Amino acid sequence: MNIENSPFAAIRKVNEAGNEYWSSRDFAAVLEYIQYRNFEIVIDKAKTACFNSGQRIEDHFVNAVETIEVGNNAQRVLQTVLLSRYACYLIIQNADPSKKIVANGQTYFAVQTRLQELNEQQLEASKRVIYRGDLKARNLCLAEAAKEAGVIEPQDFAIFQNHGYMGLYGGLDAKGIHARKGLKKNQHILDHMGSAELAANIFRASQTDEKLRREKIQGKTNANRAHNEVGKKVRQTIKELGGTMPEDLPVAESIKKLSPSTIKNQKLLDI
Repeated sequence: MNIENSPFAAIRKVNEAGNEYWSSRDFAAVLEYIQYRNFEIVIDKAKTACFNSGQRIEDHFVNAVETIEVGNNAQRVLQTVLLSRYACYLIIQNADPSKKIVANGQTYFAVQTRLQELNEQQLEASKRVIYRGDLKARNLCLAEAAKEAGVIEPQDFAIFQNHGYMGLYGGLDAKGIHARKGLKKNQHILDHMGSAELAANIFRASQTDEKLRREKIQGKTNANRAHNEVGKKVRQTIKELGGTMPEDLPVAESIKKLSPSTIKNQKLLDI
C-alpha cells in the first residue's frame, strides 16, 4: 500500500492549532461500515482499550457535530467523534478483520506511528544536545559566581554543587543520583539526562547564579545554603505543575553516542 495515497491519509484533517485528527464519520465510510451505528460499537471498544492502556479517553476521542448537505440546500447535523492518530490505531485493531481495508489501515497506522516515534526521538536528541550545551555555559557562569562568593577550591565547589543537587533531587547528592540512576562509575550524570531533566538543572544553575550575584552572597556556607534553597524551589515548581521528579526520570543513552548529524559537531565538556 502506498502510504501517501492511502485513503486514511486523504481523510486526515488538521485543526487551527496544527493538530491532526480524523472524523469518525469519514473513518466509518473508509472502513466500509454502511451503518454508522455498527461503527459506534467499534469506537466503544477502542475507548475501552484506550482506558485500559492508561490513556485519557477525552484526549483521543472528542465528541463533536458536523453538518452535511442532504439535497435542496438542506443541511443535516450529525454527531461525530474527532479521533487522534492513537484513537484511529485502536479502532483499526478492533474493526472487522475480514475487511481488506482494515488490513491496509493496520499497515498505514503502524508505519505512521513508527515515523512519528522516530521524529520524536530525533527532536528529543536535538533538544538534549542544545540543553546540554546550555547547561555547560550555565555551570561555567555558576562556578564564577560561586568563586566570587568564596567557593574557590575544587573540593569546595563539588560540595557546593551537591547542595544544589540535594535540593533538586530530594536529598540526593551527585553520588546518590548516580546510584539511583544505576549509572556505572565511568558514566557522567549530565550525559545521561533527558531534555526535561537537563532543563530542570539549567533552571537550578541559572537561578542560583543570579541569586548569588543579586544578593551579593558571601561565604561557602551561605553559598551552599542558597544553592540548596534554589534546588528545592525548582523541585517544588515541578511538583506543583504535576511533573516527574528528576530522580524518577528515565536514564537516557549517553549523549556522546548520538549521531554526528544530531550533535552537529558540538563539543561536550564534563562539568
